[in-house]
Amino acid sequence: MKVGLYFGSFNPIHVGHLIIANILYERSDLDEVWFVVSPQNPFKKQQSLIHEFDRLRMVELAIADHFHFRASDVEFRMPKPSYTIDTLTYLSDQYPQHQFCLFLGSDNLAHFPKWKNHQAILDNYEIFVYPRPGETKGMDHPKVKVLEAPLLDISATFIRKSIQEGYSVKYLLPDKVEDYILDKKLYL
Repeated sequence: MKVGLYFGSFNPIHVGHLIIANILYERSDLDEVWFVVSPQNPFKKQQSLIHEFDRLRMVELAIADHFHFRASDVEFRMPKPSYTIDTLTYLSDQYPQHQFCLFLGSDNLAHFPKWKNHQAILDNYEIFVYPRPGETKGMDHPKVKVLEAPLLDISATFIRKSIQEGYSVKYLLPDKVEDYILDKKLYL
C-alpha cells in the first residue's frame, strides 16, 4: 500500500488541510493519507499548541467520513521535538509492506535543506509538493513531484485568533471540529 504522510500540528485542523489532502489523494497513486499529528515541531514554539490528544481528536473528527484518511499519533511515543526522518524511518520499519511518501507545502520546501537528514528523505521517499501563497518554486529532483492544487491561505493562527476574539470560524473548520472546540473551550 502506498501511504502519503501529511505531517502537521493541526492546531486546529481546518478545511484547507482537508482540501489539500483530498486533492493530493485524488491526483496521485496513493492508497491512503495519514495525518501525522506532531506533538512538537522543531520549528514552532510549544506554548501555542493545545494538548496533542485534543489535536488528534479533532483530526479524527474531521476525517471520520473519508475512508482513505487515517489519523496517526505515532510521534506521541517518539522523542520530542519530532523530526520527519525519524518518523519515516520508524514507520518504514513498523510497516515494511507499505511505501511511504511525504506531503510538503512549497513554503516548507524552501526550508527543506535545513531539515535533519534531508538528503536521506530525498534518497528514500517521494515528496508530493502542493502550492502555498508566496512560494512558487519546486525542487529539481526525480522524487519531488509538484501537484496542481488550489492556492489556499487559510491559517490556523487566524482561526485561533478569531476564536480568542469571539468571531465565528464557521466554514473554516468542519462542523464537528468547531463543536469540539466550543465544547472544550479551546483557544480562549
